[in-house]
Order: sequence, then structure tokens, then C-alpha cells
Amino acid sequence: MRSTSDPRLPGFLSTGLAKGTRAPSAPQAHDAGRETGGRADMATPAPLPAPPRHGDGAHVVDFPLRPAPKPIFRAPPPRLTGTPGAKPGAPQLVAGTQTARDAAAATAPRRPPLGEILVEQGALSPDDLATVLALQDREEARFGDILLAHEMVTEAELYRALAQQYGCIVADLDAEPPDPRLVDAIGAENCVRNGILPWKRVGGATVVICSRPAEFPEHRHWLPESFGPARLAVAPETGIQDALIAARRRALTSRAETRVAASQSCRTWQTGPNWRYGAAGLAAVAALTVLAPVAAFALLTAWAVLTLVVNTGLKAGAAVIYRRARRAANAAATDPDVPDPASQPASQPASQPASQAADALRLPTVSILVPLFHETEIAGRLVRRLEALDYPRELLDICLVVEADDTLTRNALAVSDLPHWMRQVTVPGGAVRTKPRALNFALDFCRGSIIGVYDAEDAPEPGQIHKVVRRFAMRGPSVACLQGVLDFYNARENWLARAFAIEYAAWFRITLPGLEKMGFAVPLGGTTLFFRRVALEELGGWDAHNVTEDADLGIRLARHGYHTELIDTVTKEEANCRPWPWVKQRSRWIKGYAMTWGVHMRAPRRLLDELGLKKFLGVQFLFLGTLSQFLLAPVLWSFWLLAFGVTHPLMSVLPPWAFWTLGGIFFFSELLTIAVGMMAVADDEHRFLMKWVPTLHVYWPLASVAAIKGVLEIAWNPFYWDKTSHGHLHNDHDIWPGSNSLRINRPFQRWRNRA
Repeated sequence: MRSTSDPRLPGFLSTGLAKGTRAPSAPQAHDAGRETGGRADMATPAPLPAPPRHGDGAHVVDFPLRPAPKPIFRAPPPRLTGTPGAKPGAPQLVAGTQTARDAAAATAPRRPPLGEILVEQGALSPDDLATVLALQDREEARFGDILLAHEMVTEAELYRALAQQYGCIVADLDAEPPDPRLVDAIGAENCVRNGILPWKRVGGATVVICSRPAEFPEHRHWLPESFGPARLAVAPETGIQDALIAARRRALTSRAETRVAASQSCRTWQTGPNWRYGAAGLAAVAALTVLAPVAAFALLTAWAVLTLVVNTGLKAGAAVIYRRARRAANAAATDPDVPDPASQPASQPASQPASQAADALRLPTVSILVPLFHETEIAGRLVRRLEALDYPRELLDICLVVEADDTLTRNALAVSDLPHWMRQVTVPGGAVRTKPRALNFALDFCRGSIIGVYDAEDAPEPGQIHKVVRRFAMRGPSVACLQGVLDFYNARENWLARAFAIEYAAWFRITLPGLEKMGFAVPLGGTTLFFRRVALEELGGWDAHNVTEDADLGIRLARHGYHTELIDTVTKEEANCRPWPWVKQRSRWIKGYAMTWGVHMRAPRRLLDELGLKKFLGVQFLFLGTLSQFLLAPVLWSFWLLAFGVTHPLMSVLPPWAFWTLGGIFFFSELLTIAVGMMAVADDEHRFLMKWVPTLHVYWPLASVAAIKGVLEIAWNPFYWDKTSHGHLHNDHDIWPGSNSLRINRPFQRWRNRA
């Protein structure tokens, strides 16, 4: 039994809950049928609204004496349910409903409460039981998850008690793996989604393992008739998932690679007319260059100048919006009657004040996906940085996503002693090896209703998850994605790191917020992304073949009518500050931009209908314009020849006033770039970067080299993921001073630092 004499409770439990007593509103016993610890079964006098549930249908405690929270995070998850007249054994995925579950609960036999069993077994103290019930009244957390997250019981003790509660056995999947034919009868995907596993045949019955046995009566309704009577066994969810991966890895990896519809995936990028049009266009430019080189140079110059003017206009608009927002924020800080514009993004007005939304909702479970590949230098640091997050541990589901053949990272994690709320998801090999494929594979294994993504080198600010949950609570379901601000913790490393930091500051603090407020589709960054799970699954997750999956997903969100908002929370990561690795990383981004534009422009009319004119033009500006700027930058640099008295190829074609006009455009563009960079680094933390802003003029040529590399790779290796290695050029210091994992004040903390 694990107990402490003075457990540290969250602030909302620190008053009114004496040691050894339950919360005043908590019933004296819990619903055994829901594995939720303290409530005995009793007839329900009248149906009540069901509280929200997170992505995999896991339970929260129903407290009849309290009003039901508003279902603002997501609708009830899709459920597999039998349909009258449907083919036996063919479950259908339908909209979430509590009818089947409530009917099953109403007919379930009376069972002793799980918490009572654990107390009788000596595995749980009465004090801890009272604390868990109080926490569960305010969170979308399962009883068992709270126990395990705070190390009140071991996993073995929990499942022994569940087996006693339901009169079944704890399955040993290591000693006896499941029968693959039984898995195929309902599909590996359905098994993962519902946390079940058909194990073996015993006589005329089939033993079905369930990690959430309260849901077993509901699941048995859609099991194939060929299974005969279904008998329950229990096992931990991670054990079920590992057994499913071992038994049917090919089916699961195939799903991860093809979740996105072929019409919106670049896996078929060489099909359709765009490929032929692109090849014909390149051939025409090449022919014109040979036959009339001056005319070809003039056309390329005109296109480069046009895209420069458009991008300069967007940058100027974003800068104006930023300045207005800063003035409004300063006014709000000095005058409490002035609303803060940061809480009222243009895409979706706030439906209610943040405090009211937070009071009306239970905290949801948040799953964080962290894809890792050959991260021996960063794995230990990552665990420490994620431990600094101050979100309740029972509501955190951090999945470290590792490739099956990546023994280096797996060995590094093996010695890290991961806490219960942080687990490893192993991705089997497949046709491609990309970050989005790994994310797709791990998505079905998540428990949360909010899905986040971090990179291996990330160090999010400790309160970030709370900010994300609060923002989602304030917004309606059309806001499906939140993008945080990215920054670097090694910006002082060298000149390249400083230039990269200036670029990021301008992009995430000025350009992206400006694009959002101007009503354009927002191309996402690859990390510090948070999604409503229901929206992410509707879109099919990430395109497994796109090497810039984040930008592609931002466009697909817009095409499906969803909004993305920028949120004022910072994640610091490691700046890639070695020249050739920087070029390799940027070439992958530019290659992905090119392929994303090509995929979405397969059917321009359909794209226009789905996005509307403004967002359609935004896609052209951001993707085609950015690609053109990087590729054609040498054409514009050629005008520097005039400064050195060298004759320019277009002097025989253009009049003198045209060169003066072009000079004015170039000067204004450079001046604006410097001004935006200085605005972005004007705060105290980044002020040391101001003197380096003018040096961006010699920073951008690296991007042109990367663009040429990326475009060439499209022809011979379009799906190759050029890996960026991390952990080489910085010390493991306190990234968030005063809030590291050793000092942060976590509610009800009972774990130790393990990494």
C-alpha cells in the first residue's frame, strides 16, 4: 500500500477536504461498473446529461448532484455499435452516443466498488481514496489513471482488484499471445480504438480481454456471432496494444500510411494533370532559355518581382496588425475596462469569459505525441523537460513515438525510468519512414480528447497545457487547432543561431498572427501544435508521405472549415546552427511546401470552392510565392551587378526608370524586413539580437541553396525525410528559470524525477 501522511492537493481541494474524509459532494461509494472507485450501484431515478468523454471513450465519474459540464472539447467519440439488419460480426462506426452504454450500465450486475476492494486488499488507504474521488469530480480522469499517475497502487494491484471486481482473470499476454484470426474478425483498428483484444477460444466461447471492463457489456453487442458467448478477461491497455502490434503490425502500419484520402495526399503526387503540366512548364522554360535567353530572364525577373511585392505586402500588413495589437494590449494593461485583443482572435469570437469556461468544465485528458528517431543525445533531457509541465499527471498521456529498429533511442529511453503517464509507442517498419507516419500510427493509441505534438528537443513552458485547455474551452468546435510560439534556447550559440532566432521571432510573433487575423489559412509549424481529436481524426490525421506535414495539415483544416488560432505560449527548442544541417532541414521544408501546393492544386476549382477566394489566394501567396522567392532569389541578386559597374542582361530591354523602380522595391523590401525583425526581437529577452537583424541579408542565400536541393529531391527522392539531429551545441541548463522539474510546485506530487 502506498500512502502519505500529508498528500499535497490541488488548490481547489486544499480547503473543505479534511484528511480521511471525502469531498462534500462526492457520494460515499462509487460506481463499480465504471471502475471509478467509490460509488455503489443504485437505480438511477432519472437520466442526466452525460459529462464529456475523451477520445477513446474512457470514463469519468458521474456525480448526479452536480450539473453536467458543457461538452465543449468534443462531441462524444465515435463508437462501434451493432445496427439492426447489419451483417453479423460487422460493427459500424457511428456518431457517439451514450444510449448503449447507459443501457449496459442499467443491466449490469451489482459489484463491489473497486476502491473498496483496493482498501480491503491493503493496496489503497482511505485517505487516498477520498482524494481520488475529489480529483475525479473535477477532471476527465479514470479512477485507475489517477491511482497509477500518483503511484498509489501498482498496475498489478489495480488489475488484480479489477479481476476480483468482475470475477475474471488477468490475462498474461506474454505467455499466451492472442489468436490473430480472432483479431482479424473485428479488425486491429477496432481493437485499438476500444481497448479490447479477442484472446482465445475456450470450448464454445471466446475470451475477450478488455482494459476497461465497464465497457465490456457494450462491446459484446457488436462482436461477431461466430465468437459465441464472450467471456471477460482484463489486462493493462499497454499490454493489449503491444500484443496487437505484434500480431497485426502490417495492418496497423498500412492504415498509418494511408489515413489521408488519396485525393489530398502526396503519395499519389505523380498522378493527375498537375505532374504533366509542371513537366511541360519546366520544358517550356528550358526551351525559351535556349532560344531566347533574354526573354526568359525577363519573364523570370517579372515573376520574382511580382512575388516579392506580394510577400512584402503581406509582411507589411502583418506588421501593421502587430503594432495595433501591441498598442491595444498596452492600453488593456493600463485600463482594466479595455478588452485584451489577445483573447478575441478574429477567426472566432470568444463565447464566454475564460474563468466561466474553466469553471463549467472538467479538465480533459491531453495526449502529447513526441516522435523520436536517433535521439540518443536528447532523450534524457526530453523526459526532464516534459516533467516540468504542471498539468495534472493523471490527465497527461505523453507518447514517445519510436521506430522499431531505432535501438539507439529505445536503449536511451530504457534507462530513463519513465513515469506511468509517459510511455513508449513503438512503430513497426513500413513503406516510408517519416514523422507523419509515426504520428498516424500513434494516434489510435492516444487516450486524450486533445492531441498535442512536440519535437524531441522541445522545452515547453510549464503552464502551456493549461493555457491550451483554457483556450479550447473559450472557443467553439470550429477552432480545431492551436499553434504555439516557437523560440530557441541556444540563440547565443553562433551567428547562424542568432539569425535563425530572428527569423523565428518574426514568423511566429508577427507574420503568422497577422495572417490569421487577415483571414488566410495558417500553415502550421511542426511542433507545439494542439488539435481537437475529433477534427484531427475527421481529416485522417497527417499525410504520411508529406515531409512538411504540418503546413499541409493547416491547409486541410481550412478546406474542411476549421480555424487555427495562435496562442501566446512559448516552446523553446534547439536552433539548427550548423550550415549544412541547416540546409538539409530547410530543403525538406521547401520540398514539402512544393509538394503541398501541387497536391492541393490538383483540382483548383474545388480548392477555390472549399477555401473561398481570400484563402485560395493566400495558398498561392504563401506556398507558390515562398517557393518562387527562394528559387528565383539569384535572379534578383543579379541587379547587384549594376552597383559594381557591370552591365546587366536586361539593360537592353528595360528603360532606365524601370531600374529605378526595381531599386525602390528592393530597398523598401529590405527596409521592411529589418523593421519587422527589430519589432520581433524588441522584448527584453531577445533585445541582444537587434544588432544582428541587418545581417539577415547574408542569411537568406542559404535558403536558396536549400530550395535548389529540395526541388531536385522531388524528382528522385520525394518522400525522403532528411533527419535533423539535435543535442550537439548547447548545455543542459535551466531553460525556464525558476520552473524546472526539480522546483516546480505540482499539485499532489508523489513521484520523483526519474531521468
